[in-house]
Amino acid sequence: MTEIKASDYSIFVSKDITKEINRFLKANESRYSKLFILVDEKTFEYCYPQLAAHIPAFKDAEIIEIESGENSKNIEVCTQIWATLSDYGADRRSLIINLGGGVIGDMGGFIASVFKRGIGFINIPTTLLSQVDASVGGKVAVDLNHIKNEIGLFSNPSAVFIDTTFLQTLDERQLLSGFAEMIKHALISDALYWKKIKEADIFDFEKIDPLIETSIHIKNKIVQEDPFEKNKRKALNFGHTIGHAIESYFLLKQNSRKQLLHGEAIAIGMICEAYLSNRIVKLPNEALEEITSFILSLYEPVQLKRTDFDKMTELMFHDKKNENELINFSLISSIGKCEINKTATPDLIKEALKYYSEKVKILK
Repeated sequence: MTEIKASDYSIFVSKDITKEINRFLKANESRYSKLFILVDEKTFEYCYPQLAAHIPAFKDAEIIEIESGENSKNIEVCTQIWATLSDYGADRRSLIINLGGGVIGDMGGFIASVFKRGIGFINIPTTLLSQVDASVGGKVAVDLNHIKNEIGLFSNPSAVFIDTTFLQTLDERQLLSGFAEMIKHALISDALYWKKIKEADIFDFEKIDPLIETSIHIKNKIVQEDPFEKNKRKALNFGHTIGHAIESYFLLKQNSRKQLLHGEAIAIGMICEAYLSNRIVKLPNEALEEITSFILSLYEPVQLKRTDFDKMTELMFHDKKNENELINFSLISSIGKCEINKTATPDLIKEALKYYSEKVKILK
Protein backbone atom coordinates (compact mmCIF):
# COMPACT_ATOMS: atom_id res chain seq x y z
CA MET A 1 0.00 0.00 0.00
CA THR A 2 1.23 3.50 -0.88
CA GLU A 3 0.06 6.67 0.89
CA ILE A 4 0.46 9.95 -0.98
CA LYS A 5 -0.06 13.11 1.06
CA ALA A 6 -2.15 15.82 -0.61
CA SER A 7 -2.88 19.24 0.90
CA ASP A 8 -5.25 18.18 3.71
CA TYR A 9 -6.07 14.58 2.84
CA SER A 10 -4.33 11.34 1.86
CA ILE A 11 -4.45 9.27 -1.31
CA PHE A 12 -4.11 5.53 -0.65
CA VAL A 13 -3.09 3.21 -3.50
CA SER A 14 -3.30 -0.57 -3.09
CA LYS A 15 -4.42 -3.83 -4.66
CA ASP A 16 -6.73 -4.31 -1.68
CA ILE A 17 -7.95 -1.01 -0.33
CA THR A 18 -10.57 -2.39 2.06
CA LYS A 19 -8.26 -2.35 5.09
CA GLU A 20 -7.55 1.35 4.64
CA ILE A 21 -11.23 2.18 4.12
CA ASN A 22 -12.17 0.24 7.25
CA ARG A 23 -9.43 2.01 9.20
CA PHE A 24 -10.63 5.42 7.97
CA LEU A 25 -14.29 4.75 8.77
CA LYS A 26 -13.43 3.33 12.21
CA ALA A 27 -11.28 6.33 13.06
CA ASN A 28 -14.06 8.71 11.98
CA GLU A 29 -17.16 6.82 13.15
CA SER A 30 -18.02 9.52 15.70
CA ARG A 31 -17.62 12.20 13.04
CA TYR A 32 -20.09 10.78 10.50
CA SER A 33 -23.77 10.24 11.33
CA LYS A 34 -24.77 8.41 8.17
CA LEU A 35 -23.13 6.98 5.05
CA PHE A 36 -24.38 7.36 1.48
CA ILE A 37 -22.73 5.58 -1.44
CA LEU A 38 -23.11 7.09 -4.92
CA VAL A 39 -22.79 4.51 -7.69
CA ASP A 40 -23.84 3.89 -11.26
CA GLU A 41 -25.26 0.60 -12.50
CA LYS A 42 -21.79 -0.67 -13.44
CA THR A 43 -20.00 0.08 -10.19
CA PHE A 44 -22.96 -1.20 -8.21
CA GLU A 45 -22.68 -4.53 -10.04
CA TYR A 46 -18.91 -4.94 -10.32
CA CYS A 47 -17.32 -2.90 -7.52
CA TYR A 48 -19.75 -2.42 -4.64
CA PRO A 49 -20.09 -6.18 -3.81
CA GLN A 50 -16.32 -6.57 -3.73
CA LEU A 51 -16.05 -3.81 -1.13
CA ALA A 52 -19.21 -4.53 0.86
CA ALA A 53 -18.04 -8.10 1.51
CA HIS A 54 -15.13 -6.71 3.55
CA ILE A 55 -16.39 -3.33 4.81
CA PRO A 56 -19.15 -3.81 7.40
CA ALA A 57 -20.18 -0.14 7.34
CA PHE A 58 -21.11 -0.41 3.66
CA LYS A 59 -23.95 -2.79 4.48
CA ASP A 60 -25.71 -0.09 6.53
CA ALA A 61 -25.12 2.70 4.01
CA GLU A 62 -27.84 4.09 1.73
CA ILE A 63 -27.12 3.39 -1.95
CA ILE A 64 -27.89 6.12 -4.50
CA GLU A 65 -27.63 4.87 -8.07
CA ILE A 66 -27.49 6.97 -11.23
CA GLU A 67 -27.16 6.07 -14.90
CA SER A 68 -23.56 5.84 -16.05
CA GLY A 69 -22.15 8.32 -18.56
CA GLU A 70 -21.58 12.02 -19.06
CA ASN A 71 -25.27 12.64 -19.82
CA SER A 72 -26.02 12.15 -16.11
CA LYS A 73 -23.57 14.85 -15.03
CA ASN A 74 -25.98 17.76 -14.84
CA ILE A 75 -27.80 19.90 -12.32
CA GLU A 76 -31.12 18.09 -12.86
CA VAL A 77 -29.66 14.78 -11.65
CA CYS A 78 -27.97 16.63 -8.77
CA THR A 79 -31.34 18.03 -7.73
CA GLN A 80 -32.79 14.52 -7.64
CA ILE A 81 -29.90 13.33 -5.47
CA TRP A 82 -30.19 16.29 -3.09
CA ALA A 83 -33.89 15.44 -2.70
CA THR A 84 -32.97 11.82 -1.99
CA LEU A 85 -30.45 12.88 0.64
CA SER A 86 -33.12 15.01 2.32
CA ASP A 87 -35.67 12.20 2.18
CA TYR A 88 -33.24 9.83 3.87
CA GLY A 89 -32.41 12.29 6.62
CA ALA A 90 -28.91 13.32 5.60
CA ASP A 91 -27.48 15.99 7.91
CA ARG A 92 -24.29 18.03 7.99
CA ARG A 93 -22.42 15.09 9.53
CA SER A 94 -23.29 12.69 6.72
CA LEU A 95 -20.61 11.28 4.41
CA ILE A 96 -20.96 10.63 0.68
CA ILE A 97 -18.77 7.86 -0.73
CA ASN A 98 -18.23 8.32 -4.47
CA LEU A 99 -17.69 4.85 -5.95
CA GLY A 100 -17.12 5.17 -9.67
CA GLY A 101 -15.33 6.98 -12.46
CA GLY A 102 -14.89 10.65 -13.27
CA VAL A 103 -18.60 11.43 -13.56
CA ILE A 104 -19.37 9.95 -10.13
CA GLY A 105 -16.38 11.68 -8.52
CA ASP A 106 -16.99 15.08 -10.11
CA MET A 107 -20.71 15.11 -9.47
CA GLY A 108 -20.66 13.39 -6.08
CA GLY A 109 -18.07 15.85 -4.84
CA PHE A 110 -20.14 18.76 -6.14
CA ILE A 111 -23.31 17.41 -4.53
CA ALA A 112 -21.56 16.96 -1.17
CA SER A 113 -19.84 20.33 -1.29
CA VAL A 114 -23.05 22.36 -1.54
CA PHE A 115 -25.57 20.18 0.34
CA LYS A 116 -26.31 21.94 3.65
CA ARG A 117 -23.33 24.20 2.79
CA GLY A 118 -21.03 21.22 2.63
CA ILE A 119 -20.81 17.67 3.93
CA GLY A 120 -17.88 15.26 3.80
CA PHE A 121 -17.07 12.99 0.88
CA ILE A 122 -14.45 10.43 -0.05
CA ASN A 123 -13.54 9.14 -3.51
CA ILE A 124 -13.08 5.51 -4.47
CA PRO A 125 -12.22 5.86 -8.17
CA THR A 126 -12.81 2.74 -10.25
CA THR A 127 -11.56 3.77 -13.71
CA LEU A 128 -8.02 4.53 -14.83
CA LEU A 129 -9.10 8.06 -15.75
CA SER A 130 -10.49 8.80 -12.31
CA GLN A 131 -7.59 7.12 -10.51
CA VAL A 132 -4.85 9.16 -12.17
CA ASP A 133 -6.72 12.41 -12.65
CA ALA A 134 -10.34 13.14 -11.75
CA SER A 135 -10.29 11.98 -8.11
CA VAL A 136 -7.17 13.98 -7.21
CA GLY A 137 -6.94 17.74 -6.97
CA GLY A 138 -10.17 18.95 -5.40
CA LYS A 139 -12.08 20.01 -8.49
CA VAL A 140 -15.79 19.16 -8.45
CA ALA A 141 -18.28 20.14 -11.15
CA VAL A 142 -21.22 19.36 -13.41
CA ASP A 143 -21.93 20.20 -17.04
CA LEU A 144 -24.30 22.92 -18.20
CA ASN A 145 -26.01 22.71 -21.60
CA HIS A 146 -23.43 20.11 -22.64
CA ILE A 147 -20.54 22.44 -21.76
CA LYS A 148 -18.01 20.49 -19.69
CA ASN A 149 -17.66 21.37 -16.00
CA GLU A 150 -19.30 24.77 -16.38
CA ILE A 151 -20.68 24.77 -12.80
CA GLY A 152 -18.30 23.79 -10.03
CA LEU A 153 -15.90 24.71 -7.26
CA PHE A 154 -12.71 23.64 -5.50
CA SER A 155 -13.45 21.21 -2.69
CA ASN A 156 -11.15 18.51 -1.32
CA PRO A 157 -12.32 15.02 -0.37
CA SER A 158 -11.61 13.70 3.11
CA ALA A 159 -9.60 10.88 1.50
CA VAL A 160 -9.07 9.03 -1.79
CA PHE A 161 -8.84 5.23 -1.92
CA ILE A 162 -7.47 3.74 -5.14
CA ASP A 163 -7.78 0.00 -5.68
CA THR A 164 -5.98 -0.87 -8.90
CA THR A 165 -7.70 -4.28 -9.17
CA PHE A 166 -10.84 -2.42 -10.29
CA LEU A 167 -9.06 -1.75 -13.59
CA GLN A 168 -9.64 -5.40 -14.50
CA THR A 169 -13.37 -4.62 -14.80
CA LEU A 170 -12.72 -2.12 -17.61
CA ASP A 171 -12.76 -2.65 -21.35
CA GLU A 172 -9.98 -1.53 -23.67
CA ARG A 173 -11.71 1.72 -24.58
CA GLN A 174 -12.04 2.80 -20.93
CA LEU A 175 -8.41 1.95 -20.19
CA LEU A 176 -7.21 3.97 -23.16
CA SER A 177 -9.38 6.88 -22.06
CA GLY A 178 -7.55 7.01 -18.75
CA PHE A 179 -4.18 6.51 -20.40
CA ALA A 180 -4.65 9.82 -22.24
CA GLU A 181 -4.29 11.70 -18.97
CA MET A 182 -1.10 9.78 -18.19
CA ILE A 183 0.26 10.80 -21.60
CA LYS A 184 -0.58 14.39 -20.71
CA HIS A 185 1.24 14.16 -17.37
CA ALA A 186 4.38 13.03 -19.17
CA LEU A 187 4.19 15.66 -21.91
CA ILE A 188 3.80 18.59 -19.53
CA SER A 189 6.35 17.64 -16.90
CA ASP A 190 8.66 14.67 -17.40
CA ALA A 191 10.53 13.59 -20.55
CA LEU A 192 11.77 10.40 -18.85
CA TYR A 193 8.20 9.47 -17.92
CA TRP A 194 7.23 10.06 -21.57
CA LYS A 195 9.72 7.37 -22.59
CA LYS A 196 8.19 4.96 -20.08
CA ILE A 197 4.69 5.82 -21.29
CA LYS A 198 5.65 5.02 -24.88
CA GLU A 199 6.95 1.62 -23.81
CA ALA A 200 4.05 0.84 -21.48
CA ASP A 201 1.53 -1.95 -21.92
CA ILE A 202 -1.56 -0.66 -20.15
CA PHE A 203 -3.13 -4.11 -20.34
CA ASP A 204 -0.37 -5.53 -18.12
CA PHE A 205 -1.89 -4.70 -14.75
CA GLU A 206 1.25 -5.59 -12.81
CA LYS A 207 3.43 -3.14 -14.71
CA ILE A 208 0.90 -0.31 -14.92
CA ASP A 209 0.70 0.23 -11.14
CA PRO A 210 4.02 2.15 -10.82
CA LEU A 211 2.97 4.41 -13.72
CA ILE A 212 -0.34 5.14 -12.01
CA GLU A 213 1.54 6.23 -8.90
CA THR A 214 3.88 8.40 -11.00
CA SER A 215 0.92 10.17 -12.59
CA ILE A 216 -0.71 10.74 -9.21
CA HIS A 217 2.55 12.19 -7.85
CA ILE A 218 2.87 14.52 -10.86
CA LYS A 219 -0.66 15.85 -10.56
CA ASN A 220 -0.54 16.09 -6.77
CA LYS A 221 2.72 18.06 -6.85
CA ILE A 222 1.33 20.57 -9.34
CA VAL A 223 -1.93 20.95 -7.41
CA GLN A 224 -0.16 21.50 -4.10
CA GLU A 225 1.94 24.28 -5.63
CA ASP A 226 -1.13 25.97 -7.14
CA PRO A 227 -4.38 24.63 -5.62
CA PHE A 228 -6.73 27.19 -7.18
CA GLU A 229 -5.30 27.20 -10.72
CA LYS A 230 -3.95 30.73 -10.70
CA ASN A 231 -0.67 29.79 -12.31
CA LYS A 232 1.22 26.49 -12.67
CA ARG A 233 -1.84 24.24 -12.34
CA LYS A 234 -3.03 25.52 -15.71
CA ALA A 235 -0.42 23.17 -17.23
CA LEU A 236 -2.80 20.29 -16.46
CA ASN A 237 -5.12 21.72 -19.10
CA PHE A 238 -2.81 20.78 -21.98
CA GLY A 239 -5.01 19.13 -24.60
CA HIS A 240 -8.17 20.16 -22.76
CA THR A 241 -9.11 23.47 -24.37
CA ILE A 242 -9.66 21.80 -27.73
CA GLY A 243 -10.40 18.40 -26.18
CA HIS A 244 -13.24 19.67 -24.00
CA ALA A 245 -14.76 21.52 -26.95
CA ILE A 246 -14.70 18.34 -29.05
CA GLU A 247 -16.16 16.32 -26.16
CA SER A 248 -18.91 18.92 -25.64
CA TYR A 249 -19.66 19.03 -29.37
CA PHE A 250 -20.22 15.29 -29.44
CA LEU A 251 -22.53 15.61 -26.42
CA LEU A 252 -24.86 17.98 -28.23
CA LYS A 253 -28.25 16.40 -28.79
CA GLN A 254 -28.43 17.48 -32.39
CA ASN A 255 -25.16 15.70 -33.07
CA SER A 256 -26.18 12.14 -33.93
CA ARG A 257 -22.67 10.70 -33.97
CA LYS A 258 -21.48 8.56 -31.08
CA GLN A 259 -20.21 10.35 -27.99
CA LEU A 260 -16.54 10.31 -27.17
CA LEU A 261 -15.09 9.29 -23.84
CA HIS A 262 -13.22 12.08 -22.08
CA GLY A 263 -9.77 10.64 -22.79
CA GLU A 264 -10.60 10.04 -26.44
CA ALA A 265 -11.44 13.72 -26.86
CA ILE A 266 -8.33 14.76 -24.91
CA ALA A 267 -6.17 12.56 -27.17
CA ILE A 268 -7.42 14.57 -30.16
CA GLY A 269 -6.94 17.77 -28.17
CA MET A 270 -3.31 16.90 -27.41
CA ILE A 271 -2.52 16.36 -31.08
CA CYS A 272 -4.15 19.67 -32.00
CA GLU A 273 -2.50 21.54 -29.15
CA ALA A 274 0.86 19.96 -29.96
CA TYR A 275 0.38 21.52 -33.39
CA LEU A 276 -0.36 24.89 -31.75
CA SER A 277 2.73 24.34 -29.57
CA ASN A 278 4.79 23.92 -32.72
CA ARG A 279 3.40 27.15 -34.18
CA ILE A 280 3.35 29.30 -31.03
CA VAL A 281 6.07 28.13 -28.61
CA LYS A 282 8.35 26.37 -31.10
CA LEU A 283 7.82 22.72 -30.17
CA PRO A 284 10.29 21.00 -32.53
CA ASN A 285 8.85 19.38 -35.66
CA GLU A 286 10.26 15.98 -34.65
CA ALA A 287 8.52 16.17 -31.26
CA LEU A 288 5.22 17.11 -32.92
CA GLU A 289 5.49 14.13 -35.23
CA GLU A 290 6.49 11.82 -32.36
CA ILE A 291 3.50 12.89 -30.25
CA THR A 292 1.09 12.69 -33.18
CA SER A 293 2.24 9.26 -34.31
CA PHE A 294 2.16 7.78 -30.82
CA ILE A 295 -1.33 9.01 -29.99
CA LEU A 296 -2.74 7.98 -33.38
CA SER A 297 -1.25 4.50 -32.90
CA LEU A 298 -3.43 4.04 -29.79
CA TYR A 299 -6.74 5.78 -30.43
CA GLU A 300 -9.36 5.10 -33.04
CA PRO A 301 -9.40 8.01 -35.51
CA VAL A 302 -12.36 10.36 -35.32
CA GLN A 303 -13.69 12.06 -38.42
CA LEU A 304 -13.95 15.81 -37.84
CA LYS A 305 -15.76 17.65 -40.61
CA ARG A 306 -14.75 21.14 -41.69
CA THR A 307 -18.33 22.16 -40.97
CA ASP A 308 -17.72 21.18 -37.31
CA PHE A 309 -14.81 23.56 -36.83
CA ASP A 310 -16.79 26.79 -36.29
CA LYS A 311 -19.00 25.26 -33.58
CA MET A 312 -16.03 23.62 -31.86
CA THR A 313 -14.14 26.91 -31.83
CA GLU A 314 -17.22 28.67 -30.48
CA LEU A 315 -17.36 26.17 -27.62
CA MET A 316 -13.74 26.99 -26.73
CA PHE A 317 -14.78 30.51 -25.78
CA HIS A 318 -16.46 28.94 -22.71
CA ASP A 319 -13.14 27.58 -21.42
CA LYS A 320 -12.47 28.68 -17.84
CA LYS A 321 -8.86 29.73 -18.57
CA ASN A 322 -9.95 32.40 -21.03
CA GLU A 323 -9.37 36.06 -20.27
CA ASN A 324 -10.26 39.23 -22.17
CA GLU A 325 -12.28 37.19 -24.70
CA LEU A 326 -9.12 35.39 -25.88
CA ILE A 327 -8.89 31.58 -26.06
CA ASN A 328 -6.19 30.54 -23.62
CA PHE A 329 -3.94 27.49 -23.96
CA SER A 330 -1.30 25.59 -22.03
CA LEU A 331 1.28 24.51 -24.62
CA ILE A 332 4.52 22.52 -24.59
CA SER A 333 7.77 24.01 -25.89
CA SER A 334 9.44 20.61 -25.56
CA ILE A 335 8.43 17.22 -24.23
CA GLY A 336 8.30 17.68 -20.46
CA LYS A 337 8.09 21.48 -20.47
CA CYS A 338 4.80 23.39 -20.46
CA GLU A 339 4.12 27.09 -20.97
CA ILE A 340 0.84 28.57 -19.73
CA ASN A 341 -1.29 31.56 -20.75
CA LYS A 342 -0.73 31.31 -24.49
CA THR A 343 -3.45 32.47 -26.87
CA ALA A 344 -4.37 31.39 -30.38
CA THR A 345 -6.64 32.96 -32.98
CA PRO A 346 -9.73 31.08 -34.18
CA ASP A 347 -8.09 30.68 -37.59
CA LEU A 348 -5.02 29.02 -36.06
CA ILE A 349 -7.23 26.76 -33.94
CA LYS A 350 -9.09 25.64 -37.07
CA GLU A 351 -5.71 25.03 -38.66
CA ALA A 352 -4.88 22.68 -35.75
CA LEU A 353 -8.17 20.84 -36.19
CA LYS A 354 -7.38 20.54 -39.90
CA TYR A 355 -3.94 19.13 -39.02
CA TYR A 356 -5.57 16.34 -37.00
CA SER A 357 -8.13 15.64 -39.74
CA GLU A 358 -5.46 15.35 -42.41
CA LYS A 359 -3.38 12.99 -40.27
CA VAL A 360 -6.44 10.78 -39.83
CA LYS A 361 -7.00 10.73 -43.59
CA ILE A 362 -3.41 9.60 -44.15
CA LEU A 363 -4.03 6.69 -41.76
CA LYS A 364 -6.96 5.56 -43.85
